Amino acid sequence: MTKKAWEMDREIRVNAVPLDRRIHDSNWYEAGFEAPYGDNLIALFWDSKVPGSGAPEVPYVEMTQALGNKGYDVSAAEALLPEGLELFRKQDQDGLRVVTARILNALNQAPKDPSSDYHQYICPANWSDVRAAMGAVTEERDPRALENLEERIHHGWIGQLAGGSFGTAIEGYTGQRIAQVYGVIDSYITEPETTNDDVVYELVLLDVFERLGSKLTSTDLALEWVRQIPFGWSAEWVALRNLNQGIFPPESGAFQNPYSNWIGAQMRGMVCGMLAPGWPLEAARLAHVDGVVSHAENGVYGEMYAAVLTSLAFVRDDPRKLLLEASAYYPQHSEYAAVVRECLDTVQSHPDPAQAWEVLDKRFEKYNWIHAYPNIAADILSLWYGEGDMTRSFSLLALAGMDVDCNGGLVGNVLGVMNGVPSQWAEPIGDRLETYIKGKEVLSIQALSEQTARLARAAFNQQSE
Repeated sequence: MTKKAWEMDREIRVNAVPLDRRIHDSNWYEAGFEAPYGDNLIALFWDSKVPGSGAPEVPYVEMTQALGNKGYDVSAAEALLPEGLELFRKQDQDGLRVVTARILNALNQAPKDPSSDYHQYICPANWSDVRAAMGAVTEERDPRALENLEERIHHGWIGQLAGGSFGTAIEGYTGQRIAQVYGVIDSYITEPETTNDDVVYELVLLDVFERLGSKLTSTDLALEWVRQIPFGWSAEWVALRNLNQGIFPPESGAFQNPYSNWIGAQMRGMVCGMLAPGWPLEAARLAHVDGVVSHAENGVYGEMYAAVLTSLAFVRDDPRKLLLEASAYYPQHSEYAAVVRECLDTVQSHPDPAQAWEVLDKRFEKYNWIHAYPNIAADILSLWYGEGDMTRSFSLLALAGMDVDCNGGLVGNVLGVMNGVPSQWAEPIGDRLETYIKGKEVLSIQALSEQTARLARAAFNQQSE
């Protein structure tokens, strides 16, 4: 009997032993690198290693799993996966090219699975419908957010980069495997690296916001992606492929995109919250504008939640209340809303975080470690039990495993804005942000913070007039 794609993926991750980053270097792209295509891209998608941690991936298995999570019958593609893995092992490139095309065709033709609950949820797409589906939320902005704005945004950026740097070395593994290699983690494993694929999308949004302000559109953002970003992963890879074929938002995030509910939008919502401090509805709107470039439905709602958590962190001081309040700012009858409610119910009913994570990990075992759902579960675990302490919160993210750098970025940003960043996390970061975007190889975090604060203050005051 053919294994389900999620079973194949789960087996890979449960058995993967972390590459000890205290010994081995990372393998990040450099500015100007040539994006893979043709046979090289096919080979990469049959055998990949996460650049920061070395965790193993098989993207063709993952995209099959992801489409199954969206309520489609992917059995035809699943039946072909073992053949693809064997052809890759034999280095039969001609045969691999054929079976890969057949898998992609099977995914494109996959019918809805009538036994799936996914299609029972209501997932509006355009902003007016999304807004209506939120229910009763405040449209007001809190002027207290402008107090010490520059400093708090700087701490937000530092916290995000600290969390990302912390998590980069261990992402893609289970918490149990991470503990086997490193024990309890309460500090950087290696000299922190600010290079990752998370922040580049936020930098692009800032560029467009600098030119157009809050009137920016999804198409404005998409065209800047085409200009600046050479290559993406999972949902962003599909989006760039679509954009380069003239398929613009919101179709760029939805068309033939099995990854549209993955974490790629959720991981970059914090900049929207920093651009709309104390103004949660505007943060959600900006996140929606950004999210539909590469994601759809629940994946977009994940960015909205991240954005609102960040926005409200400027005017709230209790992470638990923050998690509950922010959960009103996305469609309440969506699957994402149901997932967040279940996560919040779980942490509220378990005094011990390890027990809570055991429940949540089992609940989301059919989802990939880059999917939005298990990762928002990890974020909720971290913020709920971390008591506002960044070190404890990061340690809880290591307990959960999953996409630790994206989760560390969200948790670090929220806690940085709310409480500031402790020196043990801030000082090793310094003032240096490195990216693989040509022309942005090295940036000043202080200058980035000043730009963000200037744009946020101007937008807040303009709308107040």
